[in-house]
Amino acid sequence: MATHYLACDLGADSGRLMLGTLDNRRLALEELHRFANTPIKAAGALHWNIDALWQELKTGLKKAAARKLPYASISCDSWGVDYLLFDREGKIVQPTFHYRDARTEKGVAMAKSKVSWETIYAETGIQFMALNTLYQLAAETPERLQRAQQMIPIGDAFNYFLSHVARAEVSLASTTQLYNPVSRTWSGKLLSALNLPERLFPAIVSSGSRLGPLCPALASETGLSGVEVLATCSHDTGAAVAAVPGFGSRWAYLSSGTWSLMGVERPQPIINETGRELNFTNEIGYGNTTRLLKNIIGLWLVQESRREWAKAGREYSFADLEKLAAEAPPFGSLINPSDARFLRPDGMPEKIASCCRETNQPVPATPGATIRCIAESLALLYRRTLKQIERLTGENIERLHIVGGGGKDRLLNQFTANALQIPVHVGPVEATAIGNLVIQAITLGHLKSLADARQVIHESMNVSVVQPQDAAPWNAAFERFETILAAKGC
Repeated sequence: MATHYLACDLGADSGRLMLGTLDNRRLALEELHRFANTPIKAAGALHWNIDALWQELKTGLKKAAARKLPYASISCDSWGVDYLLFDREGKIVQPTFHYRDARTEKGVAMAKSKVSWETIYAETGIQFMALNTLYQLAAETPERLQRAQQMIPIGDAFNYFLSHVARAEVSLASTTQLYNPVSRTWSGKLLSALNLPERLFPAIVSSGSRLGPLCPALASETGLSGVEVLATCSHDTGAAVAAVPGFGSRWAYLSSGTWSLMGVERPQPIINETGRELNFTNEIGYGNTTRLLKNIIGLWLVQESRREWAKAGREYSFADLEKLAAEAPPFGSLINPSDARFLRPDGMPEKIASCCRETNQPVPATPGATIRCIAESLALLYRRTLKQIERLTGENIERLHIVGGGGKDRLLNQFTANALQIPVHVGPVEATAIGNLVIQAITLGHLKSLADARQVIHESMNVSVVQPQDAAPWNAAFERFETILAAKGC
């Protein structure tokens, strides 16, 4: 008998409501509603339009109801680090800031004045990124914090909208840099050091927790009934990694999209001086596993370049840019994709050109050359990151699984295989929604375990294998790339 589930997947660029159907150990997906996630620029700040996202999700729920299917459950996931503040009346304290807002720089300075980086890493095992929740909360004004009764991470806030039950699911809580993965609680040491009131932080629940039924008013408004709200992996990367069809050992994953998140699954966190120096993160995955990974700026570089060219009247599809990059000469210029200047929006092609000038390399003269520079540099950064993973774990990685929307970029997939010189398994592309859905199925007893779910994914979804090529030129390019980074060039 077929069982139907709903997954709300909120990405930094767009959101969608997905229908998942599990029938005879085959999982099928259908997109019911997709919508843009467009930030608001106002008074020199960058905000999320939460009201618009919620209205779009309700539109999706009405479309789901119109199908007249018996939905077993629903769960929301989202990007990490951002959060909503709620006042004592349960209203949102406006605005909801975007992690790319410049206020984070003030938050970093404020936090550093109160607690050392060594203490922060020892408490959380989370890599330094100025956009982390810790620094965002440090940047909050006293007035906003006094008004706030509770802080709920984005994905969990949407589960709260659905169920009226406020919880912080552990995979998303772990991205805040305020969660201690050893004690499995909010870090009292950091909350105290930063003068953050404990009332702000909701109870933490495990991945795959039952929150309760869809709230009656929402059920009436949308026409949905009999639907249970679950907290699966509220962090989109946690959900995506759960969907990796990896078996055995010695494999790594790359969740590829606006961000590239590269790492391995481990039974326990690795929090030591080497991890701190290499800036690795220990986020929590399904079953309280550790996602030892590094957040790497990903296809944001391509997305922002494309937007900049569109503003100038030059419209390119992603397929157009991939074709132009394939035709451009190889290894014309290399950049460090992790350079801090790339974090903020606007002017991306010029930022890349500026980096090339600073390192005495040719400036990419065409969009194809720019995109090829991005793709080759990302692939080489993946190689560098994989070597660091091997150093931290003491294990050689024999294959890489790429999941997420970035898996559609066949040129980047081939570059990645070439740079790493190991096979690259690509798929599923819809990993985040799939992970969300299979954790729902596990929670409700429709699948036995994560290993069982991964077997179902392997048998249901298309996965391709890309073999490495051209070792010699990529080895030479990696040496050049390392020289650029060692000189602290862009």
